Parts: sequence; C-alpha cells; structure tokens
Amino acid sequence: MTLLQKLSFGYFIALMIAASLNYIPGLTDEDGLAFGIFALDIFDDALHVASALWALIAGLISHRAARTFLILFGFAYLGDGIFGIFTGYGYLDLGIFTNASAGLDFSVPRFLANFPHLALGGVAAWAGVRNLGEPA
Repeated sequence: MTLLQKLSFGYFIALMIAASLNYIPGLTDEDGLAFGIFALDIFDDALHVASALWALIAGLISHRAARTFLILFGFAYLGDGIFGIFTGYGYLDLGIFTNASAGLDFSVPRFLANFPHLALGGVAAWAGVRNLGEPA
C-alpha cells in the first residue's frame, strides 16, 4: 500500500467524521452551528459521505486511483473553500444556488468556516500533484 492510498484512507475517516458532526451531542450550538462556526445541512452531509466513499474506494483500488482522487478532490475542495471566502457559500453543497452572496469578507469567522475545505483540499491537491510515495 502506497502513501497516497494511506492518505486516501485518512480522508475517508476525516470526511466521515465531518459527516457525523451534526449528530454528536454538544458539537453544535443552539443556532445549529458546529463548534459555533459553521452550519452543516443534509447537502453537506451527503457531500462528505460521497467524498468519503470515493476516498475509500480509490484507496482500495490502487495508487493511481488514490492519486486521481486526491487531485480531483483536492482542487474541488480547495476551490470551494476559496469560493466560500469570496461569497460566503460554496458550490459543492449547492450553497451558491440556494443563498444570496454574502459578499467578500476576510473576517476570522469566514476564514474558520472555510478552513476545513481549504486545508483538506490544499493538502490533497499537493500530495496528489507531488505523487508522494510513488510506487517503484
């Protein structure tokens, strides 16, 4: 098993945790915000579960499949995070279609709300493009 396959399994676990945040008592406040920062809905949960399953399957198939997952997932989530900074909503959960733009905002709460997608996407894209742990 290569490093990228192991990383894909790590993404499976991280994304399944993200999908479960709304269902763990005490992680959401009275306004439904996870950690008091961002709201997750059924579209977010579906996105996280679908992405997690994609990560799991790619990790099981091969190094090449894991690399493809990391590159495609990485740039999609990184772009979603950047888009969220600029509009307040992402495109992966269809938020840009269901909400009016909140406008550009470089505040700490806006950054924190988008940080998970920026970090997960950035690391995945970097690892995939670098082809870390390429098999001999």
